Amino acid sequence: MEAKIHPRRPKHLNLFKIKQPLPAVVSILHRISGALLFFPGIPLVLCGLQLLLQSPESYEILIGYWQMPAVKGLLLLSLWFFLHHLCAGIRHVLLDLHIGVALPHARVGGIVVLISGFSLTVLAGVLLW
Repeated sequence: MEAKIHPRRPKHLNLFKIKQPLPAVVSILHRISGALLFFPGIPLVLCGLQLLLQSPESYEILIGYWQMPAVKGLLLLSLWFFLHHLCAGIRHVLLDLHIGVALPHARVGGIVVLISGFSLTVLAGVLLW
């Protein structure tokens, strides 16, 4: 039995013109933040840990790097990656437990993830700097 091909199906999908629903955007950001935490996140953390523990001079070098505004911004962005990934991961665990699966609840869950990740990042940034 042959499957019928719809004659009106799109020939080219422009993913930048398609409006994704909020749960899809949160899921895509969850994947992107996880990938960025893995690389370059893990190598940078290991390099910083080596500088931290190697000697008092390398510790001073690391502290000098942390005082630069660009590095502080990158650290804050990395912190947002981590906190968004954490909040979205908790949301995905709840979805696996069949909590918040309905579309209205999924939309609210997506909003909660975005707001909580952003607000926790701002709070941590204010506390750290």
